[in-house]
Amino acid sequence: MFIDKIQIFVKAGAGGNGAVSFRREKYVAKGGPDGGDGGNGGNIIFVVDEGINTLLSFRYKRKFIAEPGGNGEGAKRHGKNGADVTIKVPRGTIIRNAESGKIIKDMSDDEPFVVCKGGRGGWGNKHFATPTRQIPRFAKNGLPGEEKEIVLELKMIADVGLVGLPSAGKSSLLAAVSQARPKVAEYHFTTLEPSLGVVNTGEDRGFVMADIPGLIEGAAEGAGLGHDFLRHIERCRLLLQVVDISGMEGRAPTEDFDTISQELEEFSPELAERPRIIAANKCDLIIEEEDENLKSLKTLADALGYKVFPISTATRQGIPELLREIESMLRELPPITVYESEIEEESADTFEESRPEDTVITRDSEGAYVCTGKWLEKLCGRINFSDRESLMYFQKSLNDGGIIDMLRAAGCVEDDTVKMFDIEFDFVD
Repeated sequence: MFIDKIQIFVKAGAGGNGAVSFRREKYVAKGGPDGGDGGNGGNIIFVVDEGINTLLSFRYKRKFIAEPGGNGEGAKRHGKNGADVTIKVPRGTIIRNAESGKIIKDMSDDEPFVVCKGGRGGWGNKHFATPTRQIPRFAKNGLPGEEKEIVLELKMIADVGLVGLPSAGKSSLLAAVSQARPKVAEYHFTTLEPSLGVVNTGEDRGFVMADIPGLIEGAAEGAGLGHDFLRHIERCRLLLQVVDISGMEGRAPTEDFDTISQELEEFSPELAERPRIIAANKCDLIIEEEDENLKSLKTLADALGYKVFPISTATRQGIPELLREIESMLRELPPITVYESEIEEESADTFEESRPEDTVITRDSEGAYVCTGKWLEKLCGRINFSDRESLMYFQKSLNDGGIIDMLRAAGCVEDDTVKMFDIEFDFVD
């Protein structure tokens, strides 16, 4: 089975919490705070694996969660960092945001990509000691790791894309010019999944050719097999359209040419404008000088600026000349498309950069005022609500950050219920 598009859930590990601890040793009076920091959460990392060419491994596993960081401990012991999760994908896989559809990363290079960063570990209480606060009974919680619903979409990386109707001879051509061994048979839809082959043109030169399932009329709207795989030729620098010139299928080659051109146009006008060569296959079954089908096809192609090469995959007639033309054109064409990211880089550090004014206040079904926001979540995570000094710090932060004024502006009055994440209290004005 070939799978080239799938949605998965990825979540980086949360940072470990800082520890509240005080040094206690025999003969050492008032040792002071020694709570260690929490460890960082594990990342979700994507890497290219040349050994795979499908997303089949994601068929039964669609949730990837990295290990959280360990909590800090006394004696200034740092929590363990969470282990990363490495996900292997084929070269050419595009990572998209599932909600917006925007491209996050094109996995076309060899560099690992961190799609979700683990949360930073929280500080232990040793960081909060000051000359006036010598016994801090609170620490900082770790930050949550990033999480995303993402879509993996495989767009094969090839220089030349083979297009044509079923049984035109695309798989036979790929087998004739490369070491690829796609299935070849005398019936439609022999090719059920894309195939790649490396064409060696000598002196360490060559190019990559891709064969996709045959297109039929209406493919761009979902008919047949080819519509699911048109994305695999979007990167191709050159299209090689294979046309059955023999007419044994009962169709005129010019009609076949027009059918494919129309499907490419409907799928992507940009793709339809891609440089193209016409391979008139099965020419061993005709007399070239007298064949009207070949003459009509050449007349149509000349009017559009395309070159026609009569070939036979059975006898290899015309194939060397075709390969030389392909190599010559590829030298003049721009490199394979690599898609740029369409979103701004996101980071778990946005918690550190968050602001009080980003807080959102809503009402729930019970009439309580619900406050949410990254800055507020970070604040609540560092408060020890059983410690009076820590509570005073919390109240001062709410006042200084303008949260109390925001609650008043939202209509909150004395004794109204306020909820902030796992905390619930009565408003005191």
